[in-house]
Amino acid sequence: MTEAVFRETAAEPRTQAVPLSHLSLELGHLYMEDFEAGPEHLRRHFEQVRPWAEAARAAAAATAGGKRPRISTCFLIDDYFTRFSAPAEVVPVLLEEAGRAGLVVDYLARESGCAVAGKVPVAEAVAGRIVEEPPPGSYGLRPPAAQTGWLANGERSPVARAPQAMKPATAWQPPKETAARRHSVFLDVELWDEGPDGHRTWSCPFLAAVWQLARLGLLRNEGEAVLVPQPHTGTAFPDDWDELPPLLRLNPRADPFAAYRTCSVIPSRFLPVEHAVRVILDQIEVDPGALAQAAERSAREHATVPDSVAGRISYVFCAGQ
Repeated sequence: MTEAVFRETAAEPRTQAVPLSHLSLELGHLYMEDFEAGPEHLRRHFEQVRPWAEAARAAAAATAGGKRPRISTCFLIDDYFTRFSAPAEVVPVLLEEAGRAGLVVDYLARESGCAVAGKVPVAEAVAGRIVEEPPPGSYGLRPPAAQTGWLANGERSPVARAPQAMKPATAWQPPKETAARRHSVFLDVELWDEGPDGHRTWSCPFLAAVWQLARLGLLRNEGEAVLVPQPHTGTAFPDDWDELPPLLRLNPRADPFAAYRTCSVIPSRFLPVEHAVRVILDQIEVDPGALAQAAERSAREHATVPDSVAGRISYVFCAGQ
């Protein structure tokens, strides 16, 4: 006689796997004013991007052990902070100018999809996985990021208080970076703000951190993959941004969107934003199942991947933009 063992399905969490390239290469992240500047501005952007994109491809090939590296390209359009024009007008010009520079955009993403994708509150879910690093010697006096919407990479300067009678005033203390190398580079990042109606607006650095997690294939919602590319089946684009999928696959022959590593070729004005992105990623508890899948598959392919999520991302900052 054998005994049957019954288990609840929910007791065995399943993490959906996603296909992974070796490198996700971002060809740009532009705002409304960049598109309003006209096709010539986009042309100059892609002309600057092209040599650095070629260098990133060469570097990926050099670490592929003689095999063809899987490399996909992507482009992020900001439709979150400002709605402008329409996909039917913006996207064809974007793709035309990229092609003029000899570049192919495999995947097109909307920044609003990093906040909410379909019915999934992506940014809110990622914010719920923040695990703050307590500065050495701290006593929990600082309110958590979940309350304040601010996240630091160390200990803030103490708030000056008016001295009580017979007590000296509190001496000023400088902020301290937790992992400082002799001198501190302290950063305090605003993750969101809220209007009078309580509506939360996510910050550019926080959405950019979500974007990096998506490109690394590490976003999950209850085990299911988030920001899954949708194929572009027609020849035209819609007139409304909400009718465009959060992540669109433009090139049917493209390698997978997500990758073991990312490289972003972006204007130099994004340098402070990306510093903030690394601070955020260092304090996110990433889905363990997704991390394990990436580690196992990269090891099988002999593709070295850093343990640190922030260590998997790299940048080229183009001057003069």
